[in-house]
Amino acid sequence: MSVPHSLDIIDFHTHHVPPSWTLTTAAGRPPQQQALWERINRKLNDFSALMEAIEVGDLAGRVINIPTAMIADSDGNVPDGTVERINDQVAEVAARRPGKLHPLASVDAFSGDAAGDEVHRAIRGLGLRGVFVNCAKGDMLLDAPQARPMLAAAASLGVPVFAHPIYPQPLTRQLSGCGRLGTFLARGTINAASVIALLESGTLEALPDLRVVVTNLALGGVLTVGGFGEEFSSRKDALRLLRRHVFIDTMGFHPVLIRAAVDLLGVENVLVGSDWPIANDGLIAERVRCALLDAGLDDAGQRLVAGGNARRLLRLDR
Repeated sequence: MSVPHSLDIIDFHTHHVPPSWTLTTAAGRPPQQQALWERINRKLNDFSALMEAIEVGDLAGRVINIPTAMIADSDGNVPDGTVERINDQVAEVAARRPGKLHPLASVDAFSGDAAGDEVHRAIRGLGLRGVFVNCAKGDMLLDAPQARPMLAAAASLGVPVFAHPIYPQPLTRQLSGCGRLGTFLARGTINAASVIALLESGTLEALPDLRVVVTNLALGGVLTVGGFGEEFSSRKDALRLLRRHVFIDTMGFHPVLIRAAVDLLGVENVLVGSDWPIANDGLIAERVRCALLDAGLDDAGQRLVAGGNARRLLRLDR
């Protein structure tokens, strides 16, 4: 088994916030984290930094999103019209490098019919490639009735929904004493819960064309479904439904976790994703190549995870 001479790598998990927006990511952070977030914020705003890995040939492309969470106030709110402005702007950013930047529409998943209408506008009117949402809001997960119009619109248009982690409360506070690992655990738990909610509520069965992407932080919960689904899930075909509907990224690039994701969901359902520039702000090609090789993927599997799956999911060749 060897690494293909050339991997067509598309980073599915990339954040970018143009400088016309005021970032709030550093607000309320402990003093020891301020310098870290100031450095991250500079890269979030920097188009040349966004393009660097592409320009040097490290990546074939990036799937980009502008998260409302990065510009929200302390209560998580943004002014009316923000979502529409974001989606207009992410379309403009992607148009600067056609074929290299693939934009996702940011939508408030829990805003009912308004979310569904914005999905249609962003996909049909702006040509965006998928939907980017927070995986939860308050006590609501993605199975909430308020989220159904967004999910139904994405399914009907054949585009994926990237369900991104949030900082759930009170769990984030409860785990704050565990440092950044506690934060990752809290975010991974809510990310996994969004998938389990879609499964257990019957939403995946009701929307057969729905495709949902989660981060590698959610892997523990997804593995729980795979390991205990037949015995404890209300859906006796839980694993089949996961494999039909759920994709997971490689955030962290740990070969053991990549192998677990491939074994559970299938090699066609795993996507390279770095969480740039938050969890990985450097060039990633060599790290991807080594991780996929160490995960035991053959040449065909490496090519699928590196970029083939993203191309198929986003219909980039159409």
